[in-house]
Amino acid sequence: MLAVISAAVAPAIALLSFFYLKDKYETEPLSLVVKVYIFGVLLVFPIMVIQFGFKEEMNITPFIDAFFVSGTLEEFFKWFLVFYGAYLHEEFNEPYDGIVYATALSLGFASLENIFYLYTFGIEEALVRALLPVSGHALFGVIMGFYLGKGKFSSGRKKMVYLSLSLFLPVILHGTFNFLLLSSTKYIFFYMFPFMIFLWWFALRKVRLANSAVTPYTNAEAKTGI
Repeated sequence: MLAVISAAVAPAIALLSFFYLKDKYETEPLSLVVKVYIFGVLLVFPIMVIQFGFKEEMNITPFIDAFFVSGTLEEFFKWFLVFYGAYLHEEFNEPYDGIVYATALSLGFASLENIFYLYTFGIEEALVRALLPVSGHALFGVIMGFYLGKGKFSSGRKKMVYLSLSLFLPVILHGTFNFLLLSSTKYIFFYMFPFMIFLWWFALRKVRLANSAVTPYTNAEAKTGI
């Protein structure tokens, strides 16, 4: 069991460390990052119950499964917890912070989900899980967090647009990811490889943009050298 937990959690911790250390101005307090990560872990239980209920009571097609039962439900509850657990916190004081907290929560969710999967299907699935679902959750979190960061330091109509994108884009990307997995088992790598390349490119571009964004806080930090 220890081997399963280690294999399941290690990729999530590695990815979280990578994005955490990418913060150009000020690394976030570990206590809050860990708290948000734990929120993600705990979120797995209600999501599993809701998804089980839908699949038992409804005739679920692959499209509905991918875009609603997985994509919409998971990303909405992630967004909700990041918004109330970190977005409103005083430590969320620069655009990149959204990426740190949304990624932490997403990878908390991915960690426990991965433990359950590897315990059921075997540790030999660990590499594929690390490259696909765990990485996917991290990248959806980066994109969600980028737009939360943009929304935090915008006002009026722009704020609403960015906050909407922080939920809408992860839902679409997560739904697309799951739909490809569900509908193309025979040629899974033919479809998933270019999609994952796109996700990494898109997410890392958001990382660079978030680190180059200037707010009154980050501008003051840059000038003083703090």
